[in-house]
Amino acid sequence: MLSSFSRALVSALKFTATRPALEQLLQPGLAAGSLAVVRPFTRGLWMLSGSSRGSSSRSPFLYCRQSLPTCGCGGLHTEGDKALSEFLADEIKEEKKTQKDNSLPKIYGGWELEIHGTEAKLVKKIPGEKITVTFNTNNSIPPSFEEEPEEGQKQDENEPELVSTPNFVVEVTKQDIKQTLVFDCHYPEDEVGQGDGESDIFSIREVSFQPPGESEWKETSYNLNTDSLDWALYDHLMDFLADRGVDNTFADELVELSTALEQQEYIQFLENLKSFVKCP
Repeated sequence: MLSSFSRALVSALKFTATRPALEQLLQPGLAAGSLAVVRPFTRGLWMLSGSSRGSSSRSPFLYCRQSLPTCGCGGLHTEGDKALSEFLADEIKEEKKTQKDNSLPKIYGGWELEIHGTEAKLVKKIPGEKITVTFNTNNSIPPSFEEEPEEGQKQDENEPELVSTPNFVVEVTKQDIKQTLVFDCHYPEDEVGQGDGESDIFSIREVSFQPPGESEWKETSYNLNTDSLDWALYDHLMDFLADRGVDNTFADELVELSTALEQQEYIQFLENLKSFVKCP
């Protein structure tokens, strides 16, 4: 019993004698006689925050005192805003130069034009029927792929002309029938301007009956998709539209009208953006 107690006492004395050496290895500050406890991670955050005395720089990660440019109007104005405003002014000037005419192109054949923002509607009345063509200029310009200019050709000469080819909906309503025959039409790629009297520059995508006066199509109504339609029936449907004034000539004139409307909306957007960015 006594020998066990003696061994325990000796072990305790050895641990006490070696502990200062161990602390000196783990905490060099104590070995130099300093009372400060070294905590590298905490000190790193302290230095990043710039709170240590004599620090002349502050890290942008935890502290930011950057002054933002303002003017008398109290709004934020940066060099980027100024550059954007100057670019918009040049772009507006160039777009107005390319406008063919201040007046909109006409569509002949007794059509009346109604414009509501980016949506346009053409209406024509014939005995016993009302034909309405509706289109929207948003997202109506197909993406253009610029080609490398040929040798001796200027860059501006190689730029393709922007043409608006919107999808359009033809609605035929008869007075004595409580249904509207609706044609969903579009311009296939590489067909615009290629009409030679034989091929059609627009196509019918779907045909359906809808309740008259409805702004949205009912999903419960049957839609006839023309992808798998008999060509004889498809030709008869195209003739049905042509007899009511929706033919290649109409489709060409619709492209010109939509292109002019889209450019007007684009210029107006640029002017609104410029007014929004610049100092009032």
